[in-house]
Amino acid sequence: MDRLSFYASRAIPFFFLIDYKKESVFVEPLHRLDRIYFKTPLLRNYIPPYKLYPTILSKEPISFEEYRKAFDRVIDSIRRGETYLLNLTFPTKIGATADLEGIFFSTQAKFKLSFQDRFICFSPERFVQIEGERIRTYPMKGTIDASLPGARERILSDEKEMAEHTMVVDLLRNDIGMVAERVQVNRFRYVEKIRAGPRELLQVSSEIEGRLPRDWRERLGEIFDRLLPAGSITGAPKSSTCRIIEEVEGYERGFYTGVFGVFDGRNLDSAVMIRFIEREEGGLIYKSGGGITIDSDPEREYRELLEKIYLPI
Repeated sequence: MDRLSFYASRAIPFFFLIDYKKESVFVEPLHRLDRIYFKTPLLRNYIPPYKLYPTILSKEPISFEEYRKAFDRVIDSIRRGETYLLNLTFPTKIGATADLEGIFFSTQAKFKLSFQDRFICFSPERFVQIEGERIRTYPMKGTIDASLPGARERILSDEKEMAEHTMVVDLLRNDIGMVAERVQVNRFRYVEKIRAGPRELLQVSSEIEGRLPRDWRERLGEIFDRLLPAGSITGAPKSSTCRIIEEVEGYERGFYTGVFGVFDGRNLDSAVMIRFIEREEGGLIYKSGGGITIDSDPEREYRELLEKIYLPI
């Protein structure tokens, strides 16, 4: 984490990548990047050389029975008061009509990353954005098929989705409060349209803002260390929820649900690494999941895990 502060304090533009557990941290000046391609609203370092139209041919997910066992353990933990929101995820082996590079250059997203032909992500979710001394985060919780009748009203009035979103906003407001002052929620539960393969989804987000100290660049590593892992992909309370995730998921998230970002010499932008495909021995693995609360339905949550396995072409 110290290298974030080192380069930021010297106004050196750099790329960074931090895994879910904060055990692997990659930080490198932009001019030294090798086989790393990224796109953010702040900067990008490639022009797509071509475009394919890849599709997912097959999915080999965890069975519903296995998922239900993990789900029930999460619900038991909620009833014991150990967590009240937990983001439950699993890996799914997929077959596709293109390799990682072909998928990366063909997909569309606000934030994209291809890391040394090891994994790619095409994330719609910003983690933190820093402009001047203002830090903002934009938690995303709640999606619905935009083609459904009254979709916007349905997602905004859904009590389960409202509760889950409110919990995440409260968690991230507290997290931002650890590193910034004058924290406020500028926008609460606004709706944006995103692409999900052939479908359009409505995604519910909020905007939280705080003011950093003037020397934030010298303390950037400390700031990220305190904010991570991201609350939107863990749950609350964060410490006990992360312990339960370790117990029930049964696999290593690795860089999935970590963060990546760029610093342009003055400002910073970053994303939560969701919509994530990794190369493993024997094929490609797509990691996905969703938030579990006391009101969650296991069949609905299992369907959501599968529906999030898509390519935003």
